[in-house]
Amino acid sequence: MNKNSCAVITGVAGFIGSNLADSLIKEGYKVIGIDNLSHGIKSQVPSEVEFYDLDIRSKDIYPLFREGDFVFHLAAISSISDCQKDPIEASDINITGAINVFEAAYQAGVKKVIYAETSALYEGIDVFPTSEMRIAPKSFYAFSKACENLFAEGYKNFRGLTMIGLRYFNVYGYRQDYRRTIPPVISSFIIKLLKKESPIIYGDGSKKRDFIYVDDVNDFHLLCLKDDRVNNKIFNLGSGESHSVLEVYEKIKEILKVDIKPIFQKDLEGDEIRKTLADITEAKKIGWTPKKNFTEGLEDMVRYIKAEIKKGNIV
Repeated sequence: MNKNSCAVITGVAGFIGSNLADSLIKEGYKVIGIDNLSHGIKSQVPSEVEFYDLDIRSKDIYPLFREGDFVFHLAAISSISDCQKDPIEASDINITGAINVFEAAYQAGVKKVIYAETSALYEGIDVFPTSEMRIAPKSFYAFSKACENLFAEGYKNFRGLTMIGLRYFNVYGYRQDYRRTIPPVISSFIIKLLKKESPIIYGDGSKKRDFIYVDDVNDFHLLCLKDDRVNNKIFNLGSGESHSVLEVYEKIKEILKVDIKPIFQKDLEGDEIRKTLADITEAKKIGWTPKKNFTEGLEDMVRYIKAEIKKGNIV
C-alpha cells in the first residue's frame, strides 16, 4: 500500500485519466484529480478521487500540487481534427496549459512529473518500428506536443524537475472517448455496427496503427512511480504490432457476426500518416511488456460498449 503517497492527475475525467485513477487507487495511492470537464466526463471519475473542476491554465491549480508526490499531466486537446480547426486553442491548452502544470509541480516540489506525449510526433518518419530517437511532427496537434516536449526539457534542465515523457500510440479500452468530433475507430466501429449502421472509414482503410490496451499503459504508469530508471527519459507505449483500419473493421465485424459495409470518405486534414509502429525496446528494458492480445482487447471493448448501450449511456 502507498497510504502516504499522493498522485495528481490532470485530465482525470478523460479516458486514460479515469482508468489511471482506478489503478492508482487500487495500489493505495491518494488521488487528486483536475479536469474542467470540457471533454472529460465527471461520472467516469472514481468516487475516491479528490476532484476539482479547474482549468489547467489557471493559477488556482497551484495549491492542489502541494500535497502531491507525483503528477500525471494528461489534460490536452488530443483530437488532430480539432487542433487543425483551432490551432490557437490547441496551443493555449497543450502548450501554455502544460507549462502552467510544470510550474505548479516545480513550485510544489513534486518528485516526478509524468506527462503525455504522442506517437503523432513521428508523423513525418517512415522508419518502422519507430524509436524515440527522432521526431518529425506535421499536424498542429503534433506541433503543440513537440513544444510541450521542449518545455519539459527546459524544466528538467533549468528547474531540476524530474520529467518522464510517454509517447502513447493508439490507446484503446473501456471509456474510450466515443463522443469526440471524430471518434476513435474502435469505439466508432463497434457502436455503428451494434446499431446496424455503416461505420465511416476515412481514406481507403489501408492506414495502419499500433493499438495498445489501456491496462497495459497503466502498468507502465505504475512502473514510473516505483522505478527510477525511467527518470528524465521518454518512452514509446505501443504494442509493437500494427493493424490496418480495414483489418480492425473486419475483426469487429467478425466478433459481432454482422455483415455491414462501411462508408468511405476522404482523409481528414492533418491525419495523413500511413503507418505507426512502436519500437518498445526502451520500455521493455524497465521490465514492461504489453499483455493484452488485440483480439481479446476488441472483445473486451464490445462487451463494454454493449453494457453502456444497455445502461443508456450510449444512445
